[in-house]
Amino acid sequence: MILIQNGAIITLDDNGQIFEPGYLTIEGDRITAVEKGFPDQKVLESATETIDASHKIVMPGLVNAHTHLFQTFLRGLGDGKPLQQWLEAYIWPFSSKMGVYEAQLAALIGLVENIHSGSTAVIDNQYVHNTPEMDDVFCQAAVQTGVRYLMARGWADRNYHPAFIETGEKIIERVGSLIERWNRHESGRIRVEFGPLSQPRCSIDTFEKMIRFARQWNVGIHMHTSETTIQTNQCIDETGLRTIEWLESLNCLDENTRLVHCVWLSDYEIELISKRRAKVIHCPVSNMILASGTARVPDMLKQGVSVALATDGPGSNNNQDMIETLKTTLLLHKITAMDAMALTPETVLWMACRNGAEAFGLPGQIGSLEKGKKADVILVDSFSSFAYPIHRVATTLTYNLHGSDVDTVMVGGQFLMKNKKITMLDEAYLLEECEQARKSLLKRAGLVSS
Repeated sequence: MILIQNGAIITLDDNGQIFEPGYLTIEGDRITAVEKGFPDQKVLESATETIDASHKIVMPGLVNAHTHLFQTFLRGLGDGKPLQQWLEAYIWPFSSKMGVYEAQLAALIGLVENIHSGSTAVIDNQYVHNTPEMDDVFCQAAVQTGVRYLMARGWADRNYHPAFIETGEKIIERVGSLIERWNRHESGRIRVEFGPLSQPRCSIDTFEKMIRFARQWNVGIHMHTSETTIQTNQCIDETGLRTIEWLESLNCLDENTRLVHCVWLSDYEIELISKRRAKVIHCPVSNMILASGTARVPDMLKQGVSVALATDGPGSNNNQDMIETLKTTLLLHKITAMDAMALTPETVLWMACRNGAEAFGLPGQIGSLEKGKKADVILVDSFSSFAYPIHRVATTLTYNLHGSDVDTVMVGGQFLMKNKKITMLDEAYLLEECEQARKSLLKRAGLVSS
Protein backbone atom coordinates (compact mmCIF):
# COMPACT_ATOMS: atom_id res chain seq x y z
CA MET A 1 0.00 0.00 0.00
CA ILE A 2 1.21 3.50 -0.90
CA LEU A 3 0.44 6.24 1.64
CA ILE A 4 0.54 9.94 0.71
CA GLN A 5 0.26 12.13 3.81
CA ASN A 6 0.66 15.69 5.15
CA GLY A 7 -0.42 17.36 1.92
CA ALA A 8 -3.27 19.72 1.06
CA ILE A 9 -5.67 17.47 -0.84
CA ILE A 10 -7.97 18.90 -3.52
CA THR A 11 -10.37 15.99 -3.97
CA LEU A 12 -12.62 17.46 -6.69
CA ASP A 13 -15.34 15.14 -5.41
CA ASP A 14 -18.99 16.12 -5.77
CA ASN A 15 -18.78 18.19 -2.58
CA GLY A 16 -15.57 19.95 -3.61
CA GLN A 17 -13.80 18.89 -0.42
CA ILE A 18 -10.29 20.14 0.34
CA PHE A 19 -8.40 18.56 3.22
CA GLU A 20 -5.64 20.63 4.82
CA PRO A 21 -3.94 18.38 5.69
CA GLY A 22 -5.18 15.04 4.47
CA TYR A 23 -3.94 11.65 3.38
CA LEU A 24 -4.79 9.03 0.81
CA THR A 25 -3.91 5.39 0.32
CA ILE A 26 -3.42 3.41 -2.87
CA GLU A 27 -3.47 -0.33 -3.45
CA GLY A 28 -2.78 -1.66 -6.93
CA ASP A 29 -4.18 0.84 -9.43
CA ARG A 30 -6.98 2.15 -7.15
CA ILE A 31 -7.43 4.74 -4.43
CA THR A 32 -8.52 2.96 -1.24
CA ALA A 33 -9.00 5.94 1.09
CA VAL A 34 -9.03 9.75 1.02
CA GLU A 35 -9.31 11.25 4.49
CA LYS A 36 -8.91 14.49 6.39
CA GLY A 37 -6.15 14.83 8.98
CA PHE A 38 -3.46 12.26 9.71
CA PRO A 39 -3.40 8.47 9.32
CA ASP A 40 -3.61 6.29 12.43
CA GLN A 41 -0.92 3.84 13.46
CA LYS A 42 -2.57 0.93 11.66
CA VAL A 43 -2.48 2.76 8.34
CA LEU A 44 1.12 3.83 8.92
CA GLU A 45 2.19 0.28 9.63
CA SER A 46 0.34 -1.10 6.60
CA ALA A 47 2.11 1.21 4.14
CA THR A 48 4.84 -0.31 2.00
CA GLU A 49 5.78 3.16 0.71
CA THR A 50 5.08 6.47 2.41
CA ILE A 51 5.29 9.83 0.63
CA ASP A 52 5.56 12.98 2.71
CA ALA A 53 3.52 15.61 0.84
CA SER A 54 4.29 18.45 3.24
CA HIS A 55 4.16 21.81 1.42
CA LYS A 56 2.58 20.09 -1.57
CA ILE A 57 -0.86 20.08 -3.17
CA VAL A 58 -2.24 16.62 -3.87
CA MET A 59 -4.87 16.45 -6.60
CA PRO A 60 -6.23 14.36 -9.48
CA GLY A 61 -4.16 14.24 -12.64
CA LEU A 62 -5.15 16.86 -15.20
CA VAL A 63 -6.69 15.84 -18.53
CA ASN A 64 -5.25 17.53 -21.61
CA ALA A 65 -8.31 17.03 -23.77
CA HIS A 66 -6.90 18.11 -27.14
CA THR A 67 -3.38 18.27 -28.51
CA HIS A 68 -1.33 17.25 -31.55
CA LEU A 69 1.78 15.51 -30.27
CA PHE A 70 3.56 15.58 -33.61
CA GLN A 71 3.69 19.37 -33.32
CA THR A 72 6.32 19.23 -30.58
CA PHE A 73 8.76 19.56 -33.48
CA LEU A 74 7.01 22.77 -34.63
CA ARG A 75 7.30 24.98 -31.56
CA GLY A 76 7.76 28.62 -32.49
CA LEU A 77 7.41 28.18 -36.24
CA GLY A 78 4.97 30.55 -37.89
CA ASP A 79 4.64 33.12 -35.12
CA GLY A 80 2.16 35.83 -35.99
CA LYS A 81 0.24 33.94 -38.66
CA PRO A 82 -3.50 33.16 -38.53
CA LEU A 83 -4.66 29.56 -38.76
CA GLN A 84 -4.82 29.01 -42.53
CA GLN A 85 -1.52 30.77 -43.30
CA TRP A 86 0.13 28.92 -40.41
CA LEU A 87 -1.06 25.58 -41.80
CA GLU A 88 0.05 26.30 -45.35
CA ALA A 89 3.45 27.83 -44.54
CA TYR A 90 4.62 25.52 -41.77
CA ILE A 91 2.39 22.71 -40.53
CA TRP A 92 1.75 21.05 -43.89
CA PRO A 93 5.25 21.15 -45.45
CA PHE A 94 6.93 20.17 -42.19
CA SER A 95 4.67 17.34 -41.08
CA SER A 96 4.32 15.88 -44.59
CA LYS A 97 8.05 15.04 -44.46
CA MET A 98 7.94 13.49 -41.00
CA GLY A 99 9.04 9.87 -40.82
CA VAL A 100 8.40 7.15 -38.25
CA TYR A 101 11.57 8.00 -36.32
CA GLU A 102 10.67 11.68 -35.93
CA ALA A 103 7.06 10.76 -35.09
CA GLN A 104 8.26 8.45 -32.33
CA LEU A 105 10.46 11.18 -30.84
CA ALA A 106 7.71 13.81 -31.14
CA ALA A 107 5.26 11.52 -29.37
CA LEU A 108 7.69 10.68 -26.57
CA ILE A 109 8.80 14.23 -25.85
CA GLY A 110 5.20 15.45 -26.13
CA LEU A 111 3.99 12.93 -23.57
CA VAL A 112 6.94 13.63 -21.27
CA GLU A 113 6.02 17.32 -21.41
CA ASN A 114 2.45 16.47 -20.46
CA ILE A 115 3.68 14.42 -17.52
CA HIS A 116 5.92 17.26 -16.32
CA SER A 117 2.95 19.66 -16.18
CA GLY A 118 0.64 17.22 -14.41
CA SER A 119 -1.41 15.70 -17.24
CA THR A 120 -2.09 12.03 -16.66
CA ALA A 121 -4.54 11.63 -19.57
CA VAL A 122 -4.06 13.02 -23.07
CA ILE A 123 -6.33 13.18 -26.12
CA ASP A 124 -4.14 13.39 -29.21
CA ASN A 125 -5.72 14.43 -32.51
CA GLN A 126 -3.19 12.57 -34.65
CA TYR A 127 -3.60 13.31 -38.35
CA VAL A 128 -0.11 12.66 -39.79
CA HIS A 129 -0.24 9.30 -41.56
CA ASN A 130 2.78 9.40 -43.86
CA THR A 131 3.28 5.65 -43.44
CA PRO A 132 0.75 2.98 -42.43
CA GLU A 133 2.53 2.29 -39.12
CA MET A 134 2.81 5.92 -37.99
CA ASP A 135 -0.37 5.91 -35.86
CA ASP A 136 0.88 2.87 -33.96
CA VAL A 137 4.06 4.76 -33.06
CA PHE A 138 2.05 7.26 -31.02
CA CYS A 139 0.19 4.51 -29.19
CA GLN A 140 3.48 2.74 -28.49
CA ALA A 141 4.87 5.98 -27.01
CA ALA A 142 1.91 6.02 -24.63
CA VAL A 143 2.72 2.46 -23.59
CA GLN A 144 6.33 3.44 -22.92
CA THR A 145 5.59 6.61 -20.93
CA GLY A 146 2.63 5.21 -18.96
CA VAL A 147 0.03 7.93 -19.61
CA ARG A 148 -3.63 7.38 -20.38
CA TYR A 149 -3.94 8.04 -24.10
CA LEU A 150 -6.90 8.53 -26.40
CA MET A 151 -6.04 8.91 -30.06
CA ALA A 152 -8.59 10.85 -32.08
CA ARG A 153 -7.32 9.44 -35.36
CA GLY A 154 -7.56 12.46 -37.65
CA TRP A 155 -8.77 12.33 -41.22
CA ALA A 156 -9.60 14.54 -44.19
CA ASP A 157 -10.82 13.45 -47.62
CA ARG A 158 -11.00 16.85 -49.33
CA ASN A 159 -9.82 20.49 -49.21
CA TYR A 160 -6.55 19.72 -47.48
CA HIS A 161 -2.87 19.15 -48.17
CA PRO A 162 -2.57 16.22 -50.62
CA ALA A 163 -0.23 14.36 -48.24
CA PHE A 164 -3.01 14.08 -45.65
CA ILE A 165 -6.03 13.30 -47.83
CA GLU A 166 -7.33 9.73 -47.71
CA THR A 167 -10.24 7.93 -49.32
CA GLY A 168 -13.28 7.16 -47.22
CA GLU A 169 -12.61 3.44 -47.52
CA LYS A 170 -9.04 3.79 -46.28
CA ILE A 171 -10.14 5.97 -43.35
CA ILE A 172 -12.69 3.44 -42.10
CA GLU A 173 -10.33 0.52 -42.66
CA ARG A 174 -7.37 2.10 -40.83
CA VAL A 175 -9.39 3.41 -37.90
CA GLY A 176 -11.07 0.04 -37.52
CA SER A 177 -7.73 -1.71 -37.51
CA LEU A 178 -6.35 0.65 -34.86
CA ILE A 179 -9.41 0.17 -32.67
CA GLU A 180 -9.04 -3.60 -32.95
CA ARG A 181 -5.38 -3.46 -31.90
CA TRP A 182 -5.36 -0.77 -29.24
CA ASN A 183 -8.78 -0.59 -27.60
CA ARG A 184 -8.14 -4.10 -26.30
CA HIS A 185 -4.51 -3.49 -25.41
CA GLU A 186 -3.32 -5.19 -22.25
CA SER A 187 -2.37 -1.87 -20.61
CA GLY A 188 -6.02 -0.80 -20.53
CA ARG A 189 -4.85 2.80 -20.90
CA ILE A 190 -5.07 3.30 -24.66
CA ARG A 191 -8.05 3.87 -26.94
CA VAL A 192 -8.69 5.09 -30.48
CA GLU A 193 -11.66 6.98 -31.88
CA PHE A 194 -12.51 9.01 -34.99
CA GLY A 195 -11.00 12.49 -35.45
CA PRO A 196 -12.51 14.27 -38.49
CA LEU A 197 -10.48 17.46 -38.85
CA SER A 198 -13.35 19.87 -39.55
CA GLN A 199 -16.47 20.18 -41.67
CA PRO A 200 -14.74 21.82 -44.66
CA ARG A 201 -12.19 18.97 -44.76
CA CYS A 202 -14.72 16.11 -44.73
CA SER A 203 -17.08 14.93 -47.46
CA ILE A 204 -20.66 14.23 -46.44
CA ASP A 205 -20.46 10.61 -47.68
CA THR A 206 -17.44 9.70 -45.55
CA PHE A 207 -18.77 11.66 -42.58
CA GLU A 208 -22.05 9.76 -42.59
CA LYS A 209 -20.19 6.43 -42.88
CA MET A 210 -17.99 7.45 -39.96
CA ILE A 211 -21.03 8.18 -37.77
CA ARG A 212 -22.45 4.72 -38.49
CA PHE A 213 -19.19 2.95 -37.68
CA ALA A 214 -18.55 5.05 -34.57
CA ARG A 215 -21.92 3.92 -33.19
CA GLN A 216 -21.32 0.33 -34.26
CA TRP A 217 -17.88 0.24 -32.61
CA ASN A 218 -18.97 2.32 -29.60
CA VAL A 219 -16.25 4.94 -30.03
CA GLY A 220 -16.36 8.72 -29.96
CA ILE A 221 -15.99 11.45 -32.57
CA HIS A 222 -13.54 14.29 -31.85
CA MET A 223 -13.65 17.27 -34.22
CA HIS A 224 -12.39 20.85 -34.66
CA THR A 225 -15.60 22.87 -34.64
CA SER A 226 -16.30 26.57 -35.32
CA GLU A 227 -12.68 27.46 -34.60
CA THR A 228 -12.58 30.52 -36.86
CA THR A 229 -15.06 32.73 -38.69
CA ILE A 230 -13.64 31.44 -41.98
CA GLN A 231 -14.30 27.83 -41.01
CA THR A 232 -17.78 28.68 -39.75
CA ASN A 233 -18.70 30.65 -42.88
CA GLN A 234 -17.44 27.85 -45.13
CA CYS A 235 -19.93 25.51 -43.48
CA ILE A 236 -22.76 28.02 -43.88
CA ASP A 237 -21.91 28.65 -47.54
CA GLU A 238 -21.84 24.94 -48.35
CA THR A 239 -24.67 23.56 -46.22
CA GLY A 240 -26.81 26.56 -45.30
CA LEU A 241 -26.27 25.66 -41.66
CA ARG A 242 -23.89 26.63 -38.88
CA THR A 243 -21.55 23.80 -37.87
CA ILE A 244 -23.43 22.53 -34.81
CA GLU A 245 -26.70 22.74 -36.73
CA TRP A 246 -25.09 20.70 -39.51
CA LEU A 247 -23.92 18.05 -37.04
CA GLU A 248 -27.43 17.92 -35.57
CA SER A 249 -28.90 17.42 -39.04
CA LEU A 250 -26.67 14.35 -39.42
CA ASN A 251 -27.71 12.94 -36.02
CA CYS A 252 -24.06 13.20 -34.95
CA LEU A 253 -24.45 15.02 -31.64
CA ASP A 254 -24.50 12.83 -28.54
CA GLU A 255 -22.55 12.23 -25.33
CA ASN A 256 -19.67 10.71 -27.34
CA THR A 257 -19.18 13.78 -29.54
CA ARG A 258 -16.23 15.98 -28.58
CA LEU A 259 -16.32 19.45 -30.09
CA VAL A 260 -12.96 21.23 -30.04
CA HIS A 261 -12.70 25.06 -29.87
CA CYS A 262 -16.36 26.09 -30.42
CA VAL A 263 -15.35 29.74 -30.63
CA TRP A 264 -18.08 30.96 -32.98
CA LEU A 265 -21.35 29.54 -31.66
CA SER A 266 -24.86 30.97 -31.71
CA ASP A 267 -27.22 30.75 -28.75
CA TYR A 268 -29.10 27.98 -30.54
CA GLU A 269 -25.93 25.97 -31.09
CA ILE A 270 -25.10 26.14 -27.39
CA GLU A 271 -28.63 24.93 -26.62
CA LEU A 272 -28.18 22.01 -29.03
CA ILE A 273 -24.87 20.98 -27.46
CA SER A 274 -26.43 21.06 -24.01
CA LYS A 275 -29.51 19.14 -25.11
CA ARG A 276 -27.48 16.38 -26.77
CA ARG A 277 -24.93 16.24 -23.93
CA ALA A 278 -22.02 16.65 -26.34
CA LYS A 279 -18.69 17.72 -24.86
CA VAL A 280 -16.83 20.96 -25.61
CA ILE A 281 -13.03 21.24 -25.39
CA HIS A 282 -11.68 24.74 -24.82
CA CYS A 283 -8.16 25.69 -25.99
CA PRO A 284 -7.70 29.28 -24.76
CA VAL A 285 -3.96 29.73 -25.38
CA SER A 286 -4.12 28.49 -28.96
CA ASN A 287 -7.21 30.58 -29.68
CA MET A 288 -5.36 33.65 -28.43
CA ILE A 289 -2.08 32.97 -30.27
CA LEU A 290 -3.87 32.42 -33.59
CA ALA A 291 -6.33 35.27 -32.87
CA SER A 292 -9.22 32.90 -33.57
CA GLY A 293 -11.53 34.50 -31.00
CA THR A 294 -12.87 33.83 -27.51
CA ALA A 295 -15.22 30.91 -26.91
CA ARG A 296 -18.37 31.67 -24.89
CA VAL A 297 -17.35 29.38 -22.04
CA PRO A 298 -19.30 31.05 -19.20
CA ASP A 299 -22.46 30.94 -21.35
CA MET A 300 -21.89 27.26 -22.10
CA LEU A 301 -21.36 26.42 -18.44
CA LYS A 302 -24.56 28.24 -17.50
CA GLN A 303 -26.41 26.09 -20.05
CA GLY A 304 -25.02 22.93 -18.43
CA VAL A 305 -22.48 22.12 -21.15
CA SER A 306 -19.50 20.04 -20.01
CA VAL A 307 -16.47 22.12 -21.07
CA ALA A 308 -13.04 20.52 -20.71
CA LEU A 309 -9.67 22.24 -21.09
CA ALA A 310 -6.74 21.61 -23.39
CA THR A 311 -3.49 23.11 -24.55
CA ASP A 312 -3.96 22.33 -28.26
CA GLY A 313 -0.83 21.31 -30.12
CA PRO A 314 2.52 22.87 -29.27
CA GLY A 315 2.66 24.26 -32.80
CA SER A 316 -0.10 26.74 -31.95
CA ASN A 317 0.63 27.05 -28.24
CA ASN A 318 4.38 26.41 -27.96
CA ASN A 319 3.88 24.27 -24.86
CA GLN A 320 1.48 21.79 -23.29
CA ASP A 321 1.43 23.26 -19.79
CA MET A 322 -2.04 22.56 -18.41
CA ILE A 323 -1.39 24.54 -15.22
CA GLU A 324 -0.67 27.57 -17.39
CA THR A 325 -3.96 26.82 -19.17
CA LEU A 326 -5.83 27.06 -15.86
CA LYS A 327 -4.67 30.63 -15.28
CA THR A 328 -5.13 31.63 -18.92
CA THR A 329 -8.71 30.38 -18.86
CA LEU A 330 -9.48 32.43 -15.77
CA LEU A 331 -7.94 35.62 -17.10
CA LEU A 332 -9.33 35.39 -20.63
CA HIS A 333 -12.93 35.07 -19.56
CA LYS A 334 -12.74 37.65 -16.80
CA ILE A 335 -11.50 40.32 -19.19
CA THR A 336 -13.80 39.26 -22.03
CA ALA A 337 -16.86 39.45 -19.77
CA MET A 338 -15.48 42.42 -17.80
CA ASP A 339 -16.53 40.39 -14.78
CA ALA A 340 -14.00 39.39 -12.12
CA MET A 341 -16.25 36.48 -11.12
CA ALA A 342 -16.85 35.14 -14.65
CA LEU A 343 -14.92 32.00 -13.65
CA THR A 344 -13.39 30.88 -10.37
CA PRO A 345 -10.34 28.73 -9.57
CA GLU A 346 -12.62 25.92 -8.45
CA THR A 347 -14.49 26.06 -11.77
CA VAL A 348 -11.40 25.77 -13.96
CA LEU A 349 -10.06 22.92 -11.83
CA TRP A 350 -13.39 21.13 -12.31
CA MET A 351 -13.14 21.75 -16.05
CA ALA A 352 -9.60 20.37 -16.23
CA CYS A 353 -10.30 17.27 -14.13
CA ARG A 354 -13.96 16.28 -13.89
CA ASN A 355 -15.04 17.62 -17.29
CA GLY A 356 -11.75 16.37 -18.68
CA ALA A 357 -12.61 12.89 -17.45
CA GLU A 358 -15.94 13.14 -19.30
CA ALA A 359 -14.21 14.26 -22.51
CA PHE A 360 -11.79 11.35 -22.11
CA GLY A 361 -14.69 8.96 -21.69
CA LEU A 362 -13.84 7.79 -18.15
CA PRO A 363 -15.91 9.96 -15.79
CA GLY A 364 -16.42 7.13 -13.31
CA GLN A 365 -12.74 6.21 -13.12
CA ILE A 366 -10.62 9.39 -13.20
CA GLY A 367 -10.98 13.12 -12.53
CA SER A 368 -11.28 13.12 -8.72
CA LEU A 369 -9.59 11.63 -5.69
CA GLU A 370 -12.20 9.25 -4.31
CA LYS A 371 -12.18 5.72 -2.97
CA GLY A 372 -12.45 3.22 -5.80
CA LYS A 373 -11.24 5.51 -8.55
CA LYS A 374 -8.05 4.98 -10.51
CA ALA A 375 -4.93 6.22 -8.72
CA ASP A 376 -4.11 9.00 -11.17
CA VAL A 377 -2.56 11.46 -8.72
CA ILE A 378 -0.20 14.41 -8.94
CA LEU A 379 1.73 16.32 -6.28
CA VAL A 380 2.47 19.99 -6.93
CA ASP A 381 5.19 21.71 -4.91
CA SER A 382 3.79 24.92 -3.42
CA PHE A 383 6.74 25.69 -1.14
CA SER A 384 7.89 28.64 -3.20
CA SER A 385 8.36 32.38 -3.05
CA PHE A 386 5.90 32.50 -5.94
CA ALA A 387 3.17 31.07 -3.70
CA TYR A 388 3.78 31.70 0.01
CA PRO A 389 2.00 32.56 2.19
CA ILE A 390 -1.01 30.50 1.09
CA HIS A 391 -4.54 31.59 1.97
CA ARG A 392 -6.57 29.45 -0.46
CA VAL A 393 -5.15 26.29 -2.02
CA ALA A 394 -7.23 26.40 -5.22
CA THR A 395 -6.29 30.03 -5.81
CA THR A 396 -2.60 29.33 -5.26
CA LEU A 397 -2.65 26.41 -7.67
CA THR A 398 -4.36 28.28 -10.50
CA TYR A 399 -2.77 31.73 -10.16
CA ASN A 400 0.66 31.21 -8.60
CA LEU A 401 2.10 27.90 -9.71
CA HIS A 402 3.46 26.55 -12.99
CA GLY A 403 3.88 23.26 -14.75
CA SER A 404 7.47 23.18 -13.55
CA ASP A 405 6.18 22.98 -9.96
CA VAL A 406 4.69 19.52 -10.51
CA ASP A 407 6.79 17.15 -8.40
CA THR A 408 5.24 13.69 -8.70
CA VAL A 409 2.90 12.06 -11.21
CA MET A 410 1.19 8.72 -10.84
CA VAL A 411 -1.11 6.85 -13.24
CA GLY A 412 -2.94 3.78 -11.99
CA GLY A 413 -0.66 3.60 -8.99
CA GLN A 414 2.51 3.67 -11.11
CA PHE A 415 5.01 6.53 -10.78
CA LEU A 416 5.69 8.25 -14.12
CA MET A 417 7.60 11.06 -12.44
CA LYS A 418 9.05 11.27 -8.94
CA ASN A 419 10.82 14.27 -7.42
CA LYS A 420 10.56 15.92 -10.86
CA LYS A 421 12.46 13.08 -12.54
CA ILE A 422 10.81 11.07 -15.30
CA THR A 423 10.96 7.40 -14.36
CA MET A 424 10.01 5.71 -17.63
CA LEU A 425 12.89 6.77 -19.89
CA ASP A 426 16.14 8.76 -20.11
CA GLU A 427 14.84 12.28 -20.66
CA ALA A 428 18.19 13.94 -21.34
CA TYR A 429 19.00 11.43 -24.08
CA LEU A 430 15.55 11.95 -25.60
CA LEU A 431 16.06 15.73 -25.74
CA GLU A 432 19.35 15.33 -27.59
CA GLU A 433 17.77 12.92 -30.08
CA CYS A 434 14.93 15.37 -30.72
CA GLU A 435 17.30 18.25 -31.45
CA GLN A 436 19.24 16.28 -34.02
CA ALA A 437 16.07 14.97 -35.66
CA ARG A 438 14.59 18.50 -35.81
CA LYS A 439 17.51 19.81 -37.86
CA SER A 440 17.28 16.97 -40.35
CA LEU A 441 13.52 17.30 -40.72
CA LEU A 442 13.68 21.07 -41.28
CA LYS A 443 16.07 20.54 -44.16
CA ARG A 444 13.88 17.89 -45.77
CA ALA A 445 10.87 20.19 -45.46
CA GLY A 446 12.74 23.03 -47.17
CA LEU A 447 12.21 25.39 -44.27
CA VAL A 448 15.92 26.09 -43.87
CA SER A 449 18.74 26.09 -46.39
CA SER A 450 20.52 22.79 -46.81
